[in-house]
Amino acid sequence: MQKKLFFVFVAVGIFAFLTAASASPLQPPQPGQSLPEMKLPKPAEGKDLRYLGLSGSGTFTVDQIKTQAVILQVFSMYCPYCQKDAPNMNRFFGLIENNPGLKGKIKILGVGAGNSTFEVNTFKKKYQVPFPLVPDADFSVHKLLGEVRTPYFIVVKLNGSKKAEVVYSRLGAHENIEAFLADVVRLANVQ
Repeated sequence: MQKKLFFVFVAVGIFAFLTAASASPLQPPQPGQSLPEMKLPKPAEGKDLRYLGLSGSGTFTVDQIKTQAVILQVFSMYCPYCQKDAPNMNRFFGLIENNPGLKGKIKILGVGAGNSTFEVNTFKKKYQVPFPLVPDADFSVHKLLGEVRTPYFIVVKLNGSKKAEVVYSRLGAHENIEAFLADVVRLANVQ
């Protein structure tokens, strides 16, 4: 009887292991899907709030940003690839802001995965990041986005009353920021 019971436990254990192993891991939002609704802390700096078209304090959702398209950059202060890419992203921001046809139509928002307000502010100051960065200290947003590695880029098209639609989802820095910007304009149909 004990041998039968032992084999039953082993069989149940193997079944549980195989079931858990076959469960699909979280996936980042893909083009054509809606961006998961997430509450983000409003930036403390007035210029960052104005850039996003927000006011006050508290939280906000991506679809409240006043623009046609939002580029979410999931980064970490401790990510060497994010550190290396910071000057490139600053130039990318400049390409948008210095183009009268794009300024105000495309916004960039950095989300610090696992980073506190202090860590996000340290990264922003050290790398002179001109666009808003918000903390995600408890990884709640990071989990909603499929626990992506960093840097990760998600571009969403804001459709007014409809949910924010993902039009681009990719891991890794962009070598050619001009080509990335052209992709954003085309995919989000920025006009």
